[in-house]
Amino acid sequence: MDEIQKATSAFRKPYSCAQTIYAAFSGSDDSKLAYYKENSGGRAPENMCGALFAAMELAPESARAEIAAAFAERAGSTKCREIKAIHKTPCEECVLAAAEILKSKRA
Repeated sequence: MDEIQKATSAFRKPYSCAQTIYAAFSGSDDSKLAYYKENSGGRAPENMCGALFAAMELAPESARAEIAAAFAERAGSTKCREIKAIHKTPCEECVLAAAEILKSKRA
């Protein structure tokens, strides 16, 4: 199973948006999972989508701006509340977008 499948299958079973990206790409360290849970559901800095937050943290720093731009193009915004309320993009689509974009930047 590749990272994209791992992320989409683990979302809400048992992980949050940020946790699922971390777990799919980096592992299952309990302290890191707790950190990413705290930054899920719109609680990341600047109300950033948790899936995007995790993807950006796991990406090379040089790719972060490009990742944010590609994500905003797909989800409508980088901010969780705007993604949900204005653009009506489901969380599952955000997880998929973050996983696909991160995988393309780490390849």
